[in-house]
Amino acid sequence: MGLFDKLTGTRRPDSAAGPRPAEDVRTALLALNDTDAPYRVRNALPDEKADLVAECHIRRVGVRLRTRMRLVPDKHEVRFLDERWENRSGGNAEGQYGRGHAPAVFRQWEKQQGPDGREHRVEAFRFDTREMTDPLRDAVLGAGWTWRGVFRL
Repeated sequence: MGLFDKLTGTRRPDSAAGPRPAEDVRTALLALNDTDAPYRVRNALPDEKADLVAECHIRRVGVRLRTRMRLVPDKHEVRFLDERWENRSGGNAEGQYGRGHAPAVFRQWEKQQGPDGREHRVEAFRFDTREMTDPLRDAVLGAGWTWRGVFRL
């Protein structure tokens, strides 16, 4: 794995088995839709310039995640672009937009009274963006395809 691959989140399959057909990759990604999953995988809209899109809305911390994926059957790779919108401050503050491979952990804290009577900070909520991207990546790698991060689709 080169430096550029590390920066973009690119991973190659480990298995010696040959790559599966593109339709199998698409089916594996769409099969990730589960009632317990914090995200949804769907077919992309024409203006999204992708084949599939995974989306996650974390309203509790004001974050929206989207991973756009384009299947490239000739090269047996899925090119992906992670995007993130954050609006975590009150008032008329502008939201922040970011794209590219950048795993992050979002947390909320509460103060609770401990057994000693003192207040302690306790983590009340936690979401790691890898809870969405890791299953996507693993489905692609499991099909014998490359998971290639890009900065533009």
